[in-house]
Amino acid sequence: MKKTGGSVAAFIAGVTPAKRRRDAETMVALLEEVTGREPELWGTIVGFGACHYRYPTRTEGDVPLAAFAPRKQATTVYLLSTAEYPDELARLGPHDVGVGCLYMKDLEQVDADVLRGIIAEDYRRLLAGETGSAEFTVTD
Repeated sequence: MKKTGGSVAAFIAGVTPAKRRRDAETMVALLEEVTGREPELWGTIVGFGACHYRYPTRTEGDVPLAAFAPRKQATTVYLLSTAEYPDELARLGPHDVGVGCLYMKDLEQVDADVLRGIIAEDYRRLLAGETGSAEFTVTD
């Protein structure tokens, strides 16, 4: 994955439906607060910071340190592993999960403090190198 550049504000202004655009604006503010970094476009993903990852299998690449994507069906937040947060997810509110993705259809229906806590802990774990078998090196 690579940074594609472009205006994050213009990208978000084009997000539909309006609820997803509102949620994208909320996510930018939340991730700026948690990471202290500015948003950048990685295609249709809004990322904060950058790192290079490498697995023992020699699979490697570049990804944002923290990121979300405003998809039509739901806002997707990218995490190291959703399995690390069972108690928090139980208190979050309406959502779905994948292995490393958290999907929310309406941020106004979730607990913002719980969401902030999940993202902050995931970011802390990544910076501390608590990433399981993968090795992450901060590049930006």
